Amino acid sequence: MMSSSNSVHTPQRRSNLGTNPFSTPIRLSRAPSVDQLNGSENSSSYTPLAGIHQPHRRKFKSARLIDGEYDEKPWATTKHPRLKFERIIFYGAMGIGLVIGAVICYMAYASVSNHSYCLVLDDEFRSINRDVWNFEVQRGGFGSGTFEWTTDDPKNAYTDAEGLHIVPTLTLETTDITKAQMIDNYVLNLTTAGTCTATGINDCSIRSNITSGAIINPIRSARLSTKGKKFITYGKVEVIAKMPKGNWLWPAIWMMPERDTYGKWPASGEIDIAESRGNNGDDYPSGGRDSLIGAMHWGPVPEKDAFYKTTGQHLIRRTDYSQSFHTFGVEWSEDYLFTYIDSRLLQVFFTKFTKYRNMWDRGGFGEVTVNKSALFDPWSQTGKRNTPFDHPFYLILNVAVGGTNGFFPDGVGNKPWGDFSETGPKEFWDGQGSWLPTWGEGDKRGMTVKSVKMWKQGAC
Repeated sequence: MMSSSNSVHTPQRRSNLGTNPFSTPIRLSRAPSVDQLNGSENSSSYTPLAGIHQPHRRKFKSARLIDGEYDEKPWATTKHPRLKFERIIFYGAMGIGLVIGAVICYMAYASVSNHSYCLVLDDEFRSINRDVWNFEVQRGGFGSGTFEWTTDDPKNAYTDAEGLHIVPTLTLETTDITKAQMIDNYVLNLTTAGTCTATGINDCSIRSNITSGAIINPIRSARLSTKGKKFITYGKVEVIAKMPKGNWLWPAIWMMPERDTYGKWPASGEIDIAESRGNNGDDYPSGGRDSLIGAMHWGPVPEKDAFYKTTGQHLIRRTDYSQSFHTFGVEWSEDYLFTYIDSRLLQVFFTKFTKYRNMWDRGGFGEVTVNKSALFDPWSQTGKRNTPFDHPFYLILNVAVGGTNGFFPDGVGNKPWGDFSETGPKEFWDGQGSWLPTWGEGDKRGMTVKSVKMWKQGAC
């Protein structure tokens, strides 16, 4: 039956909610405003919700307000007894941490080897001292298939106020050989000229031939060494140098053994203190002149050179090694060998000889074969863990160009020749339009060496 009023009759329901006002449905005409909720003077038009109890609003009163005035930090006037123990725990933990840190630092310092050394070479290159340095003159690529012909020409190695400069030059610019002769029907014989320091025929002579693609080395450079004059077995070497700028330039500061005590390379070892590439690092993924490589080469035969187990690379950002001088060093003892840049703390790679029984085991050479034949162990008979790095090594400074041993990987950086090509030097020369413009002017395309120091381990 309809009521005569406008309201809607809502039947009563039983509920176990007691007098909860929300048990009865309600209807809102509109939502309350902020002023209405805050109880402001403008809330007179607000009608409380029907059936809902309106609680008394308690006026906020700060706990710090006492007798009309604020009490300043009452918690500071009465100290909790627990605070005393918190301070003891805090400062005690700090003290224990400092003691532990000091012990760790001391143990680390005590574990660092600090040998005594005797200075055997200190050269700041006022001139090229022939009592210290040899010029290695040949054209055969030094086992790496590089394209330069090394000379003792003052255009390729000279000194000035900055130090020693080793600078590659174009053969056509620094000799009377013509372009036609470089490509065909010209004989270069360094043995006849009395300058070749190697013994192999191919290292000392070549005939250009347009049919076979053999050409006279298109680049001349220099390679200096201290072989037979200055060498060490254990010690340190530090070279302050600046690297060259130019695609396919290969600067190196490295060491080779005085004698092939354990056999031909790499059986008697090689120590690379610092190698780089002259290419722009931004365009050369393998690492250009922003990259520095240190390594040890060792293996019973060339096919099993285990340098990848003892190598490291360091990259610098926003600059490169052709922009300023750096110290490139090696520290070598019976127990370890590492190379570094500027400080012993910035190590490029570190090798601990005592980690393995010997270098034969370290390389796992007893588990491999070459041409289905087991490898001969040239080192273990010494009973030393570090053989072949236990005999005298001398220092080499050089700037090579190109090469076919994989240092410049095929297919990277628009490389204009192939490692397995029989005409690699000609392919390189034919691509001069891509690399010659990248070479720095004057000595910028060369390595500049400010000084060399060499120490042997032990007292003088």
